[in-house]
Amino acid sequence: MREDDDSAGRAAGDAPGAFDTITQRTLAHYERNAKQFFTGTIDHDVSQNIAALLAAIEAPAPFTLLDLGCGPGRDLKTFSALGHRAIGLDGSAEFVAMARAYSGCDVWRQDFLHLDLPQASFDGVFANASLFHVPSAALPAVLAALHGALKPGGVLFSSNPRGHNEEGWNGPRYGSYYDYPTWERHLAAAGFVALHHYYRPEGLPRERQPWLASLWRKPSVNQRTEMPRHQA
Repeated sequence: MREDDDSAGRAAGDAPGAFDTITQRTLAHYERNAKQFFTGTIDHDVSQNIAALLAAIEAPAPFTLLDLGCGPGRDLKTFSALGHRAIGLDGSAEFVAMARAYSGCDVWRQDFLHLDLPQASFDGVFANASLFHVPSAALPAVLAALHGALKPGGVLFSSNPRGHNEEGWNGPRYGSYYDYPTWERHLAAAGFVALHHYYRPEGLPRERQPWLASLWRKPSVNQRTEMPRHQA
């Protein structure tokens, strides 16, 4: 990670307005490169992640799913083709338009720092390569919003580039790069119960697995806390 300008990152700990600066600068990068991003990611295989989310949901199908940071709509289209009601959310106007056209699904334009989500409405939230853009000081509020949007027993999937808890600018994009214990502390503080985690791409040595994927449940009413099932 190249931290070429961490002034906004330092300010993020002090002024809420800095969060918006970080978000808008990161979104501006995606706005400028939306078509190239679509071309470069349309063939990425995230079937392992999609299957992990769907397998963890205990409600009867079809599910109502939120694709958080849906980008141009690749995974929205997959969820819809599997028979689920998929709704996308992205802060980039270009991505919102592309995702609507490509997937045929509803797509909401919202950035993560100003989420306005219906309460207890989703069986699952799919946050694939998106939550790491949230500054760590703003993460508790974002996770609280996602927790509230899930139905009791609902599941949050996240996949982030792993690291050693660095945070700052990586070129034109801001990122927070967590190890699993730190990520688990954030999710547990937001009320989620750990299900399991794994590293991607599968089948490679750990040093060649840059992605940390994890699944989390919003407990049902009166549900006992589950013991996390760790996968190293």
